[in-house]
Parts: sequence; structure tokens; C-alpha cells
Amino acid sequence: MNGETAIFGIYVPSLLLLALVALVSTWLITRLADLAGLYRFVAYRALVDLCLFVMVLGALAVLVPHIGFAP
Repeated sequence: MNGETAIFGIYVPSLLLLALVALVSTWLITRLADLAGLYRFVAYRALVDLCLFVMVLGALAVLVPHIGFAP
């Protein structure tokens, strides 16, 4: 994975782009989990949300170079 990506001439760290995608993905997953009622089984919702974000970010960091897209 490259360290930086140029967007309109501005260099942006790749990890920042992956973190933004992970943030949106985590938000969608938490909304679906809330609608399904899955949060009634956890004691600390914020901790579950943080762990979910870290897992999604890690999965993106591992999988993005393998699919041929390197931000």
C-alpha cells in the first residue's frame, strides 16, 4: 500500500482514507445492529462500537491491497 494518495493535488495519507471508509461502514453496521436489536446483548455499546471500527479498519487495511486498489 502506498503511503499517500494525491486527491486534486493534495497528498492525503492512505490510512486516513481507509479510516474514513471504515467509519462510514461502522456507522452503517451499528445502525443495522441497532435496528435488529443486537445491542441489548452488550453491556458497553461504545466499547463494542470502537472494537467494530478497529476490526473494520484492520480488515480494510489487509484486503484493499489484495483487490488491486491502493489508496
